[in-house]
Parts: sequence; C-alpha cells; structure tokens
Amino acid sequence: MEGKSVAARIHDAIHRLTPAEKRAARGLLGAYPTLGLAPVAEFGQQAGASSATVLRFVSQLGYKSYPDFQRALRDELEERAKSPLQRGQSANVGAGGDNHFLDRFVSQAADNLRGSAGLIPPSEFEAVCQRIAEAKGQCYLGGGRFTDFLAGYMEAHLRLIRPGMRRFDGRPATRADQMIDVRPGDTAILFDVRRYDPSLLEAAGELAARRAQIILITDEWMSPVSRYAKLVLPCRTALDRTWDANGSLFTLVEAIIARVTELAWPIASKRIGSIEPGGVP
Repeated sequence: MEGKSVAARIHDAIHRLTPAEKRAARGLLGAYPTLGLAPVAEFGQQAGASSATVLRFVSQLGYKSYPDFQRALRDELEERAKSPLQRGQSANVGAGGDNHFLDRFVSQAADNLRGSAGLIPPSEFEAVCQRIAEAKGQCYLGGGRFTDFLAGYMEAHLRLIRPGMRRFDGRPATRADQMIDVRPGDTAILFDVRRYDPSLLEAAGELAARRAQIILITDEWMSPVSRYAKLVLPCRTALDRTWDANGSLFTLVEAIIARVTELAWPIASKRIGSIEPGGVP
C-alpha cells in the first residue's frame, strides 16, 4: 500500500472492516482529515467507536501506530495544499540546458499510468463500468477548473453509447437548477483533483441527499468528495514539476469508455449505427 493516501487505504480496506471499525472509517471520511489529527479518544467519541476500535482500524490500514497514522495524514495534508508556485520552487523551475526534459517527463507520465493501475482495484473499475453500462436512470458528469474538460470528453462519448447522459454546468447557479431533476438511483460521475473545488463538494453533498450514486475520479490524495462517493477511482497525477499531470485521468476515462462500450454493445451498436453513414437507423 506504499504511496497510497489514508483515504485510498480506507476505500481498499472497507470490505474487511468490522461494523465498529466501519463506524471509525466513516467518521474519518466524514471529517477528513481533521478528525484523524485529533487524540484517539476524541476520534473515537466523534466517530461513535471506542479508542480500542480506532486503534484496530488504524492497524487495518497498515499503520504500526496511531502516531504513524497521524504523521501520514499530516504529510498528505501538506502535499494536498501545495500550490503550483510551491511545487515549481521545489522543482527548481527555470534551470536551463536540459536537453532530456521531454524524455524524463514522458517517463514520469508513464510511471503515473502504471501507478494508477496499481491504485485502482479491478473490481472497483469493473463496478464503475457496469454501473454506467446498465443505463439505469440519468447519468450526470461534472468536474472542476482543470478537470471539467474530462467530464465533457467522457460525456461526448457516452451519450453515443447509452441514453440519459447529462453534463453539469460549470456555473454553480445553473448546476443548482439542474439538481432539481436528479432522482434516487441516478448516477453522478465527478472529477476532482488538488486543489479541490469547494463547489463540487457542495454538489456531492446535495447529490448524496438526493440518493444519487456518486462515482469519484480523483488523484492519489483523494478529494473530499470521497466521503459521499460509492465508488472511487484514484489516479497518480504528481510530477516533480509546477503542474500536476492529468494524463493518467485521461487514460482512465478512455479505458472506461472502451469497457462500457463492450458491456453495452447491444444498445451501443444500434445507437452508433443510427448516426453512422450506412448504419442501421
């Protein structure tokens, strides 16, 4: 589990936790990461679990002690909060004479792709694709400042594959109007990477209140939206540069599109055929 955020470890471990340990997990996800930085007795009180349960929960996540767990949370919080300016300073931006920059950048991007595949359990990926392919109810998509284009790219493909695809407007007021049509059992696919979009977190809370099933596509530090998400697909995005890279998220989106097309082919083939030259209307 090396390199995984605490939230990612929770999502990996949730199926094997006892009911009491799940209360601790949900308590932490509901107030992430601040509750985990509190003393163990306060953590337990807030989560409705005993101190002993909290310590067992921490052990289930792979940490040797509660201080190790808190240290991981503090390191994660520091990384999540770094601005592009701070990352640029640590990357020594401006150094010249680098004739191998592109080679190294591509190599790091490839490492992110491989690392992303390791972060995402195959069962979680398959569950996401099955959910989308079932075409039950409406499916909404939305993203933040640097990820909304991914929502648009995904929606443009999926609307050819299944009915009921809808994209949230980037403006909060219009997005609030669209919430009126969300029904229990609808699906919402949200993209959110550091530094996380507060309006997406607010939208996720309302979607959860309306009993929509939320799929979150995020980075290795886990967007706060994860507290509301039924399914979470984290990708590695960090490079030792000013900007994080969304290449792994884009590849994941294309993998989902490809798999959903396979799963929904009886419907997808008719829809695609109806608009292709020579297709069957």
